[in-house]
Amino acid sequence: MFVPTQDESPSAELTVVKSSAPAETLPTTDSVWQLPAETITVRIHWFGLCVGYLLVNVLGNPTRRAELNGILTLGAVYALIDTWWSARSKVFLERWPLFISVMESLFIGLLCHFDQGLASLFRFYYFLSLIVCAFRNSPMVTLATLGLHCASYVTLASTQGQLTREQVQAVVLEIVFMSWVTWASTALATLLKSASRKLFELNTELTENQALLEQRIAERTQELQQSQALLVQHEKQAAFGLLAAGIAHEVGNPLTAISNLVQLLNRRPLDADMHERLNLIDEQLRRIQRTLRELVDFSRPASNNRTTCDVHGVLDSALNIAKYYKRMKGKKIVTSYAEGLPQVSMVRDQVLQVFLNLILNALDATQEGTTIELTTQSHGNSIRILIRDEGCGIPANQHDQLFQPYFTTKETGTGLGLFVCRNVLQSAGGQIELLSSTTAGTTFAVTLPIG
Repeated sequence: MFVPTQDESPSAELTVVKSSAPAETLPTTDSVWQLPAETITVRIHWFGLCVGYLLVNVLGNPTRRAELNGILTLGAVYALIDTWWSARSKVFLERWPLFISVMESLFIGLLCHFDQGLASLFRFYYFLSLIVCAFRNSPMVTLATLGLHCASYVTLASTQGQLTREQVQAVVLEIVFMSWVTWASTALATLLKSASRKLFELNTELTENQALLEQRIAERTQELQQSQALLVQHEKQAAFGLLAAGIAHEVGNPLTAISNLVQLLNRRPLDADMHERLNLIDEQLRRIQRTLRELVDFSRPASNNRTTCDVHGVLDSALNIAKYYKRMKGKKIVTSYAEGLPQVSMVRDQVLQVFLNLILNALDATQEGTTIELTTQSHGNSIRILIRDEGCGIPANQHDQLFQPYFTTKETGTGLGLFVCRNVLQSAGGQIELLSSTTAGTTFAVTLPIG
């Protein structure tokens, strides 16, 4: 029982703790050092007690055996209490290290007194107590413990009566050796504490960097998954474009032949009613051809070249394509274009896709008899385009998820439309935002920079 306790308890075993927990939940430097040190202390307690019982009951003075066994039993009781606290990852009497130093001094002094006095082998317990105290406590506490042990040993010497010259020299040497052990163990403990603290700081930094790296890997993985999903979607759109162009070409040839035959028939001398019907047929054929031509134009490979375009012209092109959408029936689209707006440098096909996506979303969100409004206005050094519908709106708890990939409020939606729109506009220096969404309707705003 020769180990004091203290808040700054270092450990004889340097342990580097690796944890993925947040930095605020990581153990402190003291706890990393303190708990292993407590384990070593408990072992030294029991080792000292076992050696003490061996010296008393096998090699010691049988006349004072009862007193020595009693003192060792008190030490065993303390060791049991200390072991129980250590099992709970705590340190017994850690706030009163000097109190434990006093008990250590009395314990060792009594053992020496009832054994062989100044010549007792138990005097070496002073050295063990000082070494362990230096590793578990601050230098000031260790120096105070040295003073207590010296006082204990001098008191022991005073109980021996008249001392011989050799005994006085032994007392002086014991004090000198205790002082030297205190200095050496304190210096070594300070060095090990510093190394442990540095290792702990490096380990904490490593843990933080590891967490940051894992976060970046997760972000890059998510971006890769999104890019793969977009690639698949683009491949599907490209395949659809090729298929649409092929269908338009195959349908266009017979339509041209039919149109030619109708025109030939219309040149013949027929009654007025027949000419009127042939003209009606020819007009409908031209309408089909115009629709196919617009489909082919939209499905052609997109150009990534920036051009200077009129925003109103791009909006009109999107409306011309949207007019063939099946949910266009019974709905009214109103445009309110500001006059004198400058042209914008953009990738036309990509911005056209953004406008078309927003218009189709508005058509999906509205019922027959409602109105969709398209408004353009000057907005500082940019142009703002507002798309407003009279649909049922988007729930407030879903607003933050609108532009995330794979999130959709439609039963058959892909969840990529608004995500693609945001990426396209960000690459062009613009932005898209949800201005408002209530049960009376939803308004999206697209901002494009001028120049």
